[in-house]
Amino acid sequence: MTIGIRPDMTTLWLITDNKPGHRSQLQGLAQALAARTTVETHWIDAPSGRSALWQWSSGRFPPGAGLPDPDLVLVAGHRTHLAGLAARRARGGRLIALMRPSLPLGCFDLCVIPQHDAPPARANVIATRGVLNTARPSAERADDRGLFLIGGPSKHHGWDTAGLLAQLGAILAATPGMRWTLTTSRRTPAETEAALLALRGRGVDVRPVHDTPPGWAMEQVARSAQAWVTEDSVSMVYESLTAGAATGLLAVPRLGETRITAGVANLQREGFVTPFADWQRTGRLSTSPERLAEADRVAEAVLARFET
Repeated sequence: MTIGIRPDMTTLWLITDNKPGHRSQLQGLAQALAARTTVETHWIDAPSGRSALWQWSSGRFPPGAGLPDPDLVLVAGHRTHLAGLAARRARGGRLIALMRPSLPLGCFDLCVIPQHDAPPARANVIATRGVLNTARPSAERADDRGLFLIGGPSKHHGWDTAGLLAQLGAILAATPGMRWTLTTSRRTPAETEAALLALRGRGVDVRPVHDTPPGWAMEQVARSAQAWVTEDSVSMVYESLTAGAATGLLAVPRLGETRITAGVANLQREGFVTPFADWQRTGRLSTSPERLAEADRVAEAVLARFET
């Protein structure tokens, strides 16, 4: 069993619950590692909690049968944590949890935790701006391309279709030279999506999420000079910033002050994003003081920490 990253080849086991957001985080770090060293990547579906408990207690990990021993085991999502512990116990490697794990932090060799989750200052914790993702700037970015990314109600935000349409209308009226694309999310209410389809009459290329292939939205934001994101869609805000697009926030009702809304407020204060109200007052969509590249930063820290 290996206990560190080999200089010639790094074997990654990515244990996934197959939720798109969690897969994106795993893939983002895997891609960043691959840009810096030679990697061999293996995706493993997380076993059920009962199976993972048996595997950990028995010191066996059948999902990894036939695979080379891992140098790094990456997990994201509560259902993957015990499976990661079982994999490490059976086959070795360093165990890295993306997002705050449900188990004690000391169970993991490294925890990569967003700042809005208030991670403690520990030797095995790296705090990040948002969760990791696969976004990258594109050489095909065009100054006249813009993107609207529409979310939906959540436990942190309510929803106001009429208010959203008014904001979109104001932006369209102020940017006659822009080519706009709009896409929705799985949380977008059906009545909102129906209303947004009417924007095709104003020249907007409206693509509901169920009509787009995996990764399509990420490609669009990489090619867009600016992106407007409903503020409930925190992951998409960070993806836009990571892609290097000037990022505006479309206002939706907030259900009180939470760690999520506090994190977005910090981005506003530091000039990474422009709230709609500020844009409406100044007519300017600010560019962020720096492009976020958190997957790259974490990959470099992992290699520095674990390379043998």
